[in-house]
Amino acid sequence: MAELVKTEQCTNLALRKLTRAVSRHYDRHLSAVTLKSTQYTLLSHVVVLGPVGLGKLARLMEMDASTLTRNMRPLLDQKLISLSPGRDARSRSVEMTEEGRARWALAYEAWREAQLSLHRKLGPERVLDLHAILGDSLTALNAG
Repeated sequence: MAELVKTEQCTNLALRKLTRAVSRHYDRHLSAVTLKSTQYTLLSHVVVLGPVGLGKLARLMEMDASTLTRNMRPLLDQKLISLSPGRDARSRSVEMTEEGRARWALAYEAWREAQLSLHRKLGPERVLDLHAILGDSLTALNAG
């Protein structure tokens, strides 16, 4: 049985503070193209996957369907993505519009600058360590 490790604060709180700070960093860069980091991530998945079913997209992004639907709403309203019927009557597919592809291309440059800026602030060694810790932690949490 694992022991409770003494820490300064709750691990969940520390991670949430970090993710909020990182999201603010990316959001500042992406604001020039009027996107939030969550919207950019969703668009990037749709760009890579092409037309994709909502269930598959939710699984690959590791989010529940209601969160995906909520995050898609502003992108649908801005006509950056569109929904079409899926393989059967109960499913739907999401794909990029031409306007969405154009906005994503602009957003990619903003995202790249945010990525470079964050890497400069943290330093290459910390970035690599962080990715290793995050990957290992996700694997451990998803295993059980």
